[in-house]
Amino acid sequence: MNNSKIKFILNGILKDIQPDKNYEKDIFERLNSIIKKINKNQKHIKAILGGSGAKGTWLKTFDADTFVLFDYKKYKDKSNKLSDILEKILKKKFKSIIRLHGSRDYFQIKEGKFTFEIVPILKIKKAEQAKNITDVSPLHSNWVKKHGKLVDEIKLTKQFAQAQNVYGAESYIRGFSGYVCEILTVHYGSFLNLIKNSAKWKGKAVVDAAGYYRGKDVFKIVNTSKLMSPLIVIDPVQKDRNAAAALSEEKFSKFKEAAIKFLKNPSGEFFVRKDLKSSFEKLKSGMTMLITIKLTPLDGKIDVVGSKLIKIYGFLAQQLGRSQFNIIKSDWEWNKKSDAALYFLFDAKPLSNKVEIEGPPLKILNHVQHFKKQHKNTFEKSGKIYAVDKRKYTLPEDLLESLLKDPYVRERAKSAKIL
Repeated sequence: MNNSKIKFILNGILKDIQPDKNYEKDIFERLNSIIKKINKNQKHIKAILGGSGAKGTWLKTFDADTFVLFDYKKYKDKSNKLSDILEKILKKKFKSIIRLHGSRDYFQIKEGKFTFEIVPILKIKKAEQAKNITDVSPLHSNWVKKHGKLVDEIKLTKQFAQAQNVYGAESYIRGFSGYVCEILTVHYGSFLNLIKNSAKWKGKAVVDAAGYYRGKDVFKIVNTSKLMSPLIVIDPVQKDRNAAAALSEEKFSKFKEAAIKFLKNPSGEFFVRKDLKSSFEKLKSGMTMLITIKLTPLDGKIDVVGSKLIKIYGFLAQQLGRSQFNIIKSDWEWNKKSDAALYFLFDAKPLSNKVEIEGPPLKILNHVQHFKKQHKNTFEKSGKIYAVDKRKYTLPEDLLESLLKDPYVRERAKSAKIL
């Protein structure tokens, strides 16, 4: 591994992923205007910049929330009323606001081509005071800002995770959240050190950036229900919380595998998100068949909508497998703004017209008799009864056409069709 080559690559990537200065200026001018409007004539609430914008760790994609802090003493017993209170304030100051459901309802304000999110938060000094998970967000920002020298390193980690399609803790992604990327980078001291260490991760690796459990067995101290993820990242501002609790085995493995490949053959390509459609198109040949499905999502909270889309993807893959279609590769993508696309690459050879169906063991006589009533052409093999029936679908697109009309799909998307 050539460290000088890697540093040259990383310096080039950093230049590419920095937000455009004019774009950044435009956003922050609008944000400051919104914050001033909210704060005008207010005594017990204060709007501040939050998210990656406050930490300075955002990339070219806009990612900055406005947190509205409510005085703790005055509002600690009104946690479930904060959204209602904020809504009244915002309606007086802005022409149009949109209320969205969340662990605590939050709001969107559109300014030109930008959409800004306004989040009501109880102002706390320590995590134990939180009445809602969102209350801890400013403490996360404050912790990251203490490590300002690592801003560029954090940006590299986020870009790497995004390019590998493992970024985001939403339930339909189950990857690395922005905050987890920040903690990991701070803990290991740089992006490259993180990559070197992640290549060696084993299941249940523990990252404790604040050193709460140094020299101790975290699995004997923290509630085990919080330690089910393959990577345990102790929240530096909330020692009983695993910040990576949502991380799936799949995303954990993808990140680790990408780290190993990067160290073997460093390249800027690892920071460029692959076009999924193009990558599947390249796999097409005379021996394979590619089917693309377009899903138009329902309206609603992104996390909920996304969960419904991934359930459709899982349902289709499961039914295709049950019908014995050979899926060589499959994947899906959704940019949260437009339609979702599902990709299935199959063996191009149609299935046979006949299908062998496995029945119950011969010793379970009543089940065998029932099986024989259902199927005409039966035979015995290896202690079980089998049947040979005519296969309903020999081509995957025929089965998919039928499945897309199924209530399971129709209840989870506005529309679904094969392209």
